[in-house]
Formats: sequence, C-alpha cells, structure tokens
Amino acid sequence: MAEIEKPVLEVHNLRVEFPGRRAVATVLSDISLSIRPGEILGVVGESGAGKSMTGLAIQGLLEQPGRIAEGEIWLAGRRIDNLDDRSMEKIRGREIGAIFQDPLTSLNPLFTVGAQLTETIRQHLTLKKGEARARAISLLNDVGIPSPEERFDQYPHQFSGGMRQRVVIALALAASPRLIIADEPTTALDVSIQAQITSLLRRLCKEKQTAVMLVTHDMGVIAETADRIAVMYAGRLVEIGPVDQVLSAPTHPYTRGLMASIPALGARVQRLNQIDGSMPRLDAIPAGCAFNPRCNEAGPRCTRERPVLLAAGAAASACWLNAGGTA
Repeated sequence: MAEIEKPVLEVHNLRVEFPGRRAVATVLSDISLSIRPGEILGVVGESGAGKSMTGLAIQGLLEQPGRIAEGEIWLAGRRIDNLDDRSMEKIRGREIGAIFQDPLTSLNPLFTVGAQLTETIRQHLTLKKGEARARAISLLNDVGIPSPEERFDQYPHQFSGGMRQRVVIALALAASPRLIIADEPTTALDVSIQAQITSLLRRLCKEKQTAVMLVTHDMGVIAETADRIAVMYAGRLVEIGPVDQVLSAPTHPYTRGLMASIPALGARVQRLNQIDGSMPRLDAIPAGCAFNPRCNEAGPRCTRERPVLLAAGAAASACWLNAGGTA
C-alpha cells in the first residue's frame, strides 16, 4: 500500500479573537483542516464567514488587536503560530506564497515586473543577479506570459488584468513555496480570464506539488479547481470533504442552500433561490448552531447545542441531522 503523503498545512482547533472595549469578538472558532502536497482546498462561504481571516491567521498577518487565542498551525511539520514576527517574515514568501484579489495591490507601479520578480527571488533564494533574472523569465513563461524576455522589462500598467494576475502568481511561486494562499484570485477578472487563471493555478499546483488554499465565494471556481471543499459560516466550519461529494450531495442545510441558489445551466427561472436572513454579527452569534435562525430544518437541539463535525460519507458536516437523523 502506498504511503499517504503528510499534509503541508495542518490547522488544529484554531480560535481567533479581537478584544474590544466591552467584549471579545470571536471571529474564528474551532477551525481544523489540512492540505496535502499537490492538493487544492477550496474555502467557501458568504462575506464575513471567516474565509480570508483564516488565511491571514495562517500567514501571521492578523491586525492588532487580533490574536490567536487557541489552537495550533503546523507547516511541513513545524509549528508556526507561536513564532515571532521576524521568523514569520522569513516564512512568508519563502514557504508560504500569497495571491490576492486585485493584482494592482500586489505590484508596485514604479518598478518593472522583472525587477519585482528578481527582488523577491533574491530575497528568499541565494542566487546571483543573472540567475535570478533567468528564473524570473522562466516563471513568466510558466504562467503563460508571451514573449517573457520582452515583458520582463515592462511595467504593471502595460499588462492586462489577466496578465497582471499571472505575474502575481509568478511572484507567489518565486521561491518555490510549500503552500500558496489564494484569496479571491479571479474575482476582479472577466469570466473567460477566470477560467484561464483557475486552470493555470491547478496545473502549477499539480506540477510543483504545491498545497493551495483557495478562498472564494464562487462555487463554480471551486467545482472547476478544488480537490476538497471547506464550507464556512459565522467563523466556523460547517462542512468539509471531497468536492464532488459536497457539491453533488451536501449534508449541511447551509451548503444545500448555497447550491440551491445557483441556477442550473440552461434553466429558465423567474426567481433565484435564496437563503432567508443574514449571517449574524460576530458579537451576536446565537446559541447552538449559528445557522439555526435561517435553517428550515432546525429542531430544538439546534438552538441549545453547538454541533461538531460529524462523519457524512467521505465528508464531515456540523449538523445534528447527521447524528441519528433528527435535530
């Protein structure tokens, strides 16, 4: 039997808090997940669900007074949540790459893309200037930039939005990181360009055996790109498992609601399905299951006890309906 590869990223019972004047806001609670080499984990949920906050916590980029109050984060067998700022700075870029929603926030308009790539490469790898230039041109070629030797000396404004995002992916890959956190990497792009970027991300992930955490609100991007999916609601994981199972047969009412809101291809509908209500404020999360005020299947237990992730086939779902069929 082939040995199963150890995860690149392991997050255990992560809890993130933001102390305030009157109370402490818990923005993430009991988050546990892992990503193996060459695997893409899609993290999905409504705005405010905690998707981006999870990525920031992993990178050690929580803004003050935010703090990790509980849990552990392990990268390639090394615990990193307890490292100081200087140690985390060495890890970011070298072992954790990042791709953000708007490439213009990741690229300096005053420097050529080649200069920015070579600076990043030399910051993390012991390469001479000529070697760094060669690696930068190779990376531009890898991400599908035509005529990379010529584009090397051009500025960000001379690239289209899709090409700028390819440059950002090259920057994220510059030091051959073990993990890439991609936060809404296709949201600002046209649909046709989105497909190109997601296809590129998947190909590079498999070729380089990089673990990828893909944060998005787009179920279509998840379906096309991810191997597994983690669904978040109000700072908690509500369902996690293989993407085919979770999307085709979701077991959590929230996931079912998300899927039902997507119209079938070619279907003519007068009104889209929606999940009534809105996500609770972080300082007003209801007792029991946080989704219970919006759930048509909620029972008495759902308002009293918070469900833990329970096995549901190859996936796991935080719903009491999976514990004997009644809530």
